[in-house]
Amino acid sequence: MFTCAGCGTELTAPVFRVALPVHTHYGAWEELHPPLMQPATYAVEPLPTGPPWRKWGEVGEDEAARQGVYAPVYSVSFGARNRIVIAPGDSRSMSLIPEKCAGDCRGVDGRDGPNLACEGCGRAVATRRDDCGMWQTVWLEPDAVERRPSGLPAGPPPDWDDLECAEHRVPPVDPDGSWSPRWEAALGVALAHLVAVTGNCPVTLPAGPVAELLGHAVARNLPVGPVSVSGPVSGSGTAAGREAGLGTAAGLGSEAGLGPESGLATWSVELAGPGIRTPRPRPDVLLVPRHPLTGDPWRPPGDEGAVVPLDSGVWAYLAHPGETSPLPATGVLPEGVLRDDYPLPQRPWRLLAADRHAFEGTLVRLPAVRHPRLRGFRDARHTP
Repeated sequence: MFTCAGCGTELTAPVFRVALPVHTHYGAWEELHPPLMQPATYAVEPLPTGPPWRKWGEVGEDEAARQGVYAPVYSVSFGARNRIVIAPGDSRSMSLIPEKCAGDCRGVDGRDGPNLACEGCGRAVATRRDDCGMWQTVWLEPDAVERRPSGLPAGPPPDWDDLECAEHRVPPVDPDGSWSPRWEAALGVALAHLVAVTGNCPVTLPAGPVAELLGHAVARNLPVGPVSVSGPVSGSGTAAGREAGLGTAAGLGSEAGLGPESGLATWSVELAGPGIRTPRPRPDVLLVPRHPLTGDPWRPPGDEGAVVPLDSGVWAYLAHPGETSPLPATGVLPEGVLRDDYPLPQRPWRLLAADRHAFEGTLVRLPAVRHPRLRGFRDARHTP
């Protein structure tokens, strides 16, 4: 749990650490969102967040890079690093500071800095954010709180095995029939990493859920490449099987010597991770999950090739979709046979697209964006 560094008042329920969700800073505009964190969990944001903000022209490239921003943006955060985020329901003994509760629409957005005070001593210790377009969160200030043992027995930490559990999968469509904002943000983040790896060359996605759900966003944002039906992918020397041909953007993969100088004409991308067979021969890029505890991308043992990390819940759905009908047959039909008279689920009115802010926000925080080809790609899409 976390306590006030000034007076020792308990400020949270017992919580355990998990990976920072990739959609933390990206929500659907003018929509109310649920809490970002699951109950009894917390995560840490290692990068600067929140006020004070300084405009790019006042900062310059070198100082911005020290803040983790590698391409021009409107403003750069000089807020604290290592802020701790929890679900609002796990907060304790904190009261709102009325003069710090500004917001745009339906809640508070934290623009004025910490807006929650410790009830024990009155010290500003955290920031509540719940305005429309934001995931509901409480951000603890790292220099205002202390972590203390709760005295409760610790459960097993999250691990790769959890990705095979049905409750870990995040469906792409919300109950109201709209695309999940978590999926849209996760796609934007993954797309930025894919751009940074491939170097303005076409990519091929594997046929099936990956191409069906992610293909439109790739084709919409990046140059379209050739379609590969079977056999080796042109320029890559790897067998990609039946694939849907799509394109990627200019980019640089600093990892494993990849990027514009790699010489590949087309990059093959395949899903890989715990519990599923790693494609052989190895594709040029593996689409892999992030570890639910550390956030680190999964890799096959001894592998040093290019990987693109994906939200673990989104990856779990792609790798283990499980039962897809709302009324599965039980007890009367043969195993594996499903009813065909259940009502069709609601469907989104548009194809799945990447969250633009997630894509741009991730891309500017990748050092690869400084490469001339990738910088040219971004400058053509964005004016700070």
